[in-house]
Amino acid sequence: MSRCDFKIVLLGSEHVGKTSLILRYVNCRFNASAPYQTTIGAAFCSKTVHSNGKDFNVGIWDTAGSERYEAMTTMYYRGAHAAIICYDPGNNDSWMRLRYWLQELKKVEEDCKIYLCGTKKDLLDSGAVQRVVGEDIIQTYGQGLNGHFETSSKTGENVEELFQKIVDDCAADVKLMRDVEEHRLRLLKRETTTKSFGRDYCYC
Repeated sequence: MSRCDFKIVLLGSEHVGKTSLILRYVNCRFNASAPYQTTIGAAFCSKTVHSNGKDFNVGIWDTAGSERYEAMTTMYYRGAHAAIICYDPGNNDSWMRLRYWLQELKKVEEDCKIYLCGTKKDLLDSGAVQRVVGEDIIQTYGQGLNGHFETSSKTGENVEELFQKIVDDCAADVKLMRDVEEHRLRLLKRETTTKSFGRDYCYC
């Protein structure tokens, strides 16, 4: 049965590592030598995740970070159950863009669960880049949101934890789970009807 129980969208400026974050989570891989490729529009992937005694099919949308695709990106985060807004702690411009997406989400999807994600933690830890986004500022903007994680797509640090937290939060949402169960029942009825039609209908 084809279904997407939870819709997660990733937002953030170019070069913050949204695609790398998804590849690490879904495929458990990171390719530092691969040339940077701009996401155009959005890319989609899915993964089955276990939470609260059940399996959920999670749909993950990787959106374009370029400002020229903003209007198109809005189309992809409509109806999202959760959003990860990514920023690079060593790049202040990416933080300013995070603030923009935060405002947009609150206007368009009031019920969307929002998580802040600082990427490239391995570069911070090694001293290769300096933190320019203060932790006090992050805490201020994170108030009232659903969580903040600093991740490394290279090492995998906190990547699994971030997505598991999102799925756990969605699975604990009574209203959302009611919608998920209703959607599953509708799909099951449609699938049953289609199979019955194919078996009994005479085309002669």
